[in-house]
Amino acid sequence: MPALRSSYRVLHAANVTPDLLKSIRALLDLAFDGGFSDNDWDHSLGGIHVVARQGDAIIGHAAVVQRRLVIGVKAFRAGYVEALAVHPAWRRRGIAWQTMARVERIIRRAYALGALAATDQSLHLYERRGWVRWRGPLAALTPNGVASTPDEEVHVLVGEIDLDLDAAMICDWRDGDVW
Repeated sequence: MPALRSSYRVLHAANVTPDLLKSIRALLDLAFDGGFSDNDWDHSLGGIHVVARQGDAIIGHAAVVQRRLVIGVKAFRAGYVEALAVHPAWRRRGIAWQTMARVERIIRRAYALGALAATDQSLHLYERRGWVRWRGPLAALTPNGVASTPDEEVHVLVGEIDLDLDAAMICDWRDGDVW
């Protein structure tokens, strides 16, 4: 493997070319071993993309999309992290760490808070970076009203914010996994 001299680009969705989108989707399909759905893909579009490259190859990616989260009685404009992935051949080389550093800078500068839903594999990375698990009840504002989402509670994390982690949190509706 060549020496690691990765470059990172931060791109608004409007500046991501169709070819780059195809390359990002291919990376996500590979990194998630076929477990990255069309709904997951849709969730990662429309925001800001952080793309890691090694030469011409895309080796890492994350997106920050805007979501509305209601915590207690206050609504927040949240930077929600989606589609963090690193090419399997490039894992454990700091790519996810560096990608998240850029993601967190975007969130600090543009949103009231950051949030994400972690997989079992990524949980440790986020916690090492200071993200904390939400302890309170979670729900989604569905087409049929507010519905509890207890199956996903253990994986929702928030970044740098001073909130009551035991309060209720409600997210906006979307197809597929709501968190």
